[in-house]
Amino acid sequence: MATETVCAKCGGSGFIIVEGATVSSARRCDCALQGRAVRMEDRAQIPPLYRNASFDNFLLPEGNPVARSALSRVMIAVQAFVRDFPHETRPGLLLVGDSGTGKTHLAVAALRRIIEKGFECLFWDYQHLLDRIFAGYDANSNSSDKQAYQLALDTEVLLLDDLGSQRGSDWVEDTVTRIITWRCNNRKPVIATTNLPDVAAGSTMVQRNELLNKVEHRRTLAEQIGTRARSRLFEMCTVIQMPAIEDYRVQLQKSRKY
Repeated sequence: MATETVCAKCGGSGFIIVEGATVSSARRCDCALQGRAVRMEDRAQIPPLYRNASFDNFLLPEGNPVARSALSRVMIAVQAFVRDFPHETRPGLLLVGDSGTGKTHLAVAALRRIIEKGFECLFWDYQHLLDRIFAGYDANSNSSDKQAYQLALDTEVLLLDDLGSQRGSDWVEDTVTRIITWRCNNRKPVIATTNLPDVAAGSTMVQRNELLNKVEHRRTLAEQIGTRARSRLFEMCTVIQMPAIEDYRVQLQKSRKY
C-alpha cells in the first residue's frame, strides 16, 4: 500500500512556526504553495501532450547555428515576459509563426511558470473553445458548455492555442472580438499562438504552392479573426515572430530515437 510523503519541515500541517525575539508566529510552508500550484495546473486543462512542457526541455535545433540562435532569442524573450509578469501596459503574449516552430511548447512553458506565481490559468484550443461556446446555445447542452464563454472572459490568464484556425464567419468574428476586447479592456492577460501571418509581426505574406508552381498570398490573422480583434490583440500583447526552422515536431521525434 502506497504511503503519502509527509513534509519534513512542517510535519504535514502546512505551517512552520517562526520564533521571534518576543513572540512566535506561523507562516505557510513551501509545501503548501507547491501543492496549490499542482492543483492549479490540474485545473488549467493543459493537454497531456504538453503537460510537461518547460523551458528546460524546449528543443533547440542541432546543426543549424543560425536557426538555433534565432530560436534561443525567442525563448529568452518569452522567459523575460514570464519573469516580469504581470505587465501593466501589455499583459498578453502573442507567438506568430508557421506550424511546427515550437509555439505551443513555449506558450505552455510560460503558462506553467505563471501558475507557479499564483495565477489561475486556462488552456483552450481555439477550435475547441468555439465549438463549446456554440454548443452552449443549445437548450439541451450541459452546464460546462454553457460556462465555456464565461470562463474565457473571467479566467485570470487565458491561453488560446492555434488562434484563427477556424475559417472566419460573422459569428466567429463577433465571438472572438468580444472575448479579446473584454480581456483587453479589463487588463486580463491572453497568451495566444497562431500560424497565420501578420506583416506587423514580420511574417512572410506570400508562399509558393509547389503543386501549382506559383506564388500565393497567405490568408492573414486579420482576415481570419477580423480587424478589430487583431487590433486589440496587438494592443495588449508582446508580439514575437517565430523563426523559420525545421518542423519542431520532426526534431522532437528525431531526438527520441537516440
